[in-house]
Amino acid sequence: MRTCAAALLLALLLGLGGCGDRAPAGGGAEAKQLHIYNWADYIAKDTLAQFEARTGIKVVYDTYDADETLEAKLMAGDSGYDVVSTSSDFFGRQIKAGIYRPLDKSLLSNWHNLDPHILQLEAQADPGNRYAMPYLRHVNGFAYNTAKIRARMPDAPVDSLDMIFKPEVLRHFADCGVTFLDSAEDVLQLALNYLHLDPNSTRAEDYGQAAQLLLAVRPYVRAFDSSEYMNGLATGDFCISMSWSADYAASRARARAAGIDVPLAFTVPREGSNFAFDALLIPADAPHPLAAHQFLNYILEPRVIAAITNEIHYANDNAASEPYVNPAILHDPAVYPPPAVEARLYVSTEASPTLERLRTRTWTRIKTGL
Repeated sequence: MRTCAAALLLALLLGLGGCGDRAPAGGGAEAKQLHIYNWADYIAKDTLAQFEARTGIKVVYDTYDADETLEAKLMAGDSGYDVVSTSSDFFGRQIKAGIYRPLDKSLLSNWHNLDPHILQLEAQADPGNRYAMPYLRHVNGFAYNTAKIRARMPDAPVDSLDMIFKPEVLRHFADCGVTFLDSAEDVLQLALNYLHLDPNSTRAEDYGQAAQLLLAVRPYVRAFDSSEYMNGLATGDFCISMSWSADYAASRARARAAGIDVPLAFTVPREGSNFAFDALLIPADAPHPLAAHQFLNYILEPRVIAAITNEIHYANDNAASEPYVNPAILHDPAVYPPPAVEARLYVSTEASPTLERLRTRTWTRIKTGL
């Protein structure tokens, strides 16, 4: 298997296009294998088994815990993956770097099921929707235990980012457990927006202000975490967690399934928040591109993607799936924001390497409290 760089050099010598512009091989046999790289818990438990049973394609499924991890692996080449998932603010620059293969829409007969509105939004990062197939989406905000909040502060501003960014408010809840996402992008964008600054700012001075805001509440934050907090909310160990909307919904479902009565609620802040989109893409050097297209077309089936949403509570981008989505999920404004809520959301834009370094330095300062 050649790396993208090696393939590009060969293509240039032969007068062909770069590896990012190759179409899927239409002929020739390829091994009935598929290697997927995705977030943990970002698919239903039986999705892969059902795909294997239908197609005879053996799936190897690896997980990662940060978009940066996936990016580093793909940029190095020879990842061995056929399908990967990442967010729009990452895949935009990755597409420009030529590390993905254009989708062959002739192999995606279910493409028409996708929501045209989401396609339009994702086209900002992927013009013409050539490389990225919309998958799942979520909103950033905070989840909270209504009983514990009322007991400590009856007039708590539960509709506002004042809950997590005002020291005089957050200090009331330090004893019952406060967590922030371990995500520089999500936390810093919320802080910038709260300060009436551009959440996609590239100005070092803006990040300095965001750092000061977050350092002021840092003493009341028990943990920075993007996965375990779901269980903490479900068991009552945490009373406020900055959270992705679907994780809150999953926490509530876990508590109910365990017979635990935990009164959880979720706020999409009135000040606004980020709307994040994840897509499935095929690396340019994918060893099994035909199997990759089979998998993407399978995910595009309304019942298949609805089953994923019903299990993990993330909104999907498939309009045809709505009749099969659990009505309690479909009509939860935290998971599927209505137009009035969506109007106050913003989309993360592509971050340059310079901005990533700035965010990383700022985030390290905040987490260490220095």
